[in-house]
Amino acid sequence: MTAEPAGEDARPRRLPGVSARTRIMLWLVVVMAVALGSVALAVRAILIADVEREGNQLLEQEAREFERFAREGRDPATGRPFRDAGGLLFTHLRRQHADDDELLLGVEPGGRIIRQDREGPYNLPDDAAAMRRVLDAPGPSGRTHSPAGEIRWAKVAAVTPDGGAATFVIAYFIERDLAEVDRTMRVMGAVSGVALLCGAGIGWIVSGRILAPVRLVRRTAAEITERDLAWRIPVRRRDDVGELAATFNAMLDRLDRAFATQRRFVDDAGHELRTPITIVRGHLELMGDDPAEREETMRLVTDELDRMSRIVEDLLLLAKAEQPDFVQLQWVPVMELTSDVYAKVRALGDRDWVLDGIGEGEARIDPQRLTQAVVQLAHNAVQHTVPGGTIKVGSALDDERVRFWVADQGPGVHPDDMERIFERFAHGSAAPAGGRSHRGGAGLGLAIVAAIAGGHGGTVRVGGEPGRGAVFELDLPRAGRGGGEG
Repeated sequence: MTAEPAGEDARPRRLPGVSARTRIMLWLVVVMAVALGSVALAVRAILIADVEREGNQLLEQEAREFERFAREGRDPATGRPFRDAGGLLFTHLRRQHADDDELLLGVEPGGRIIRQDREGPYNLPDDAAAMRRVLDAPGPSGRTHSPAGEIRWAKVAAVTPDGGAATFVIAYFIERDLAEVDRTMRVMGAVSGVALLCGAGIGWIVSGRILAPVRLVRRTAAEITERDLAWRIPVRRRDDVGELAATFNAMLDRLDRAFATQRRFVDDAGHELRTPITIVRGHLELMGDDPAEREETMRLVTDELDRMSRIVEDLLLLAKAEQPDFVQLQWVPVMELTSDVYAKVRALGDRDWVLDGIGEGEARIDPQRLTQAVVQLAHNAVQHTVPGGTIKVGSALDDERVRFWVADQGPGVHPDDMERIFERFAHGSAAPAGGRSHRGGAGLGLAIVAAIAGGHGGTVRVGGEPGRGAVFELDLPRAGRGGGEG
């Protein structure tokens, strides 16, 4: 066994095949051909059955007429019943008008044949073998062959008063009727062939129009790259093909969002992790042999690595915020959730913590994400206040909305920063008024809070005046986003 070479030759090749448009046209032609062939066979069977039935009816009619004439007929010369076979046969034949494909004969007891004075389709009396097969046949009807084709025949015997046996023979030549059926079928075959060609052409045109959006989808997919997801297919139809185009556009939207999230994650990680990596490398390169210096370097390196770990975790959390299952909604008692959050934030710092309000009732929210958001706001308040400062935490709800807030007495937020601080890696312009240094902050905390609010279908906003503190408020729909269980 030999292994497949790697690289260019290992890539999957496009298999040759017939296009969908050609397959549709071929299937249409096959179906039409089978349908037309079935119709042709059915029509031919019906026409042949009609020819057979008409021939049999003609033979039966001629036979009944001779039987009635032999029983009830009168000799024109005497006005009495016929006494000899020759007169009976001659008189009856003279009165009959045979069809073009019909031959009427009379056979006297001595074997003399009486015929009509007309040219028939075939001179049967001169064909001794055929006549013998007809006269010697035990049944009253049958079929035989002749140079003129197949002959359907019937014979009727009558006994005259003089003891003579008169035999009346009806011969019907069916070949011309069968030839007419064949001509009809040839015409029908020609018409069917033209119809088949027209159907193939129409199928080719119609399938092309139907598959045009599919070809557009294929071309669009071929032109899409990871860096160019802006192509969209115009949806102008309300059928399966239109739904395919709409579904494809929705898939492109999802891919666009996924690639955007990926690029933003990579850009954010590269932007924010570059500094601590540089700091770690610089300290390690300059680290000497002095134990005190080595201990200080290891402390700084460990601090930067911890900060890098927190940044990566925050970035991963923001990346997950783009996914549908970022929040898991459920009905939660707001009073119980507020009490739990208040108990947790009190451990964040030596501050005067105040339970400013508490909502009564249930809201459809994600308790873990809401706890994470409020704790982040409380942690942000601790970073911007001095020990002993007042921080208020509360909640409220009405028929439509549920709100959670954190208020502090720190330096507040400058009006120009009120929208920007919720962006990634953004920092407010106001410095902490006596609060602890926030050197380790990456500017992702409020972005996470905004992502949690957006995952619930709500918003986060900040109020207050510079120098008099800030109020951060989460405003969410009480019934949750979308109305179904998350």
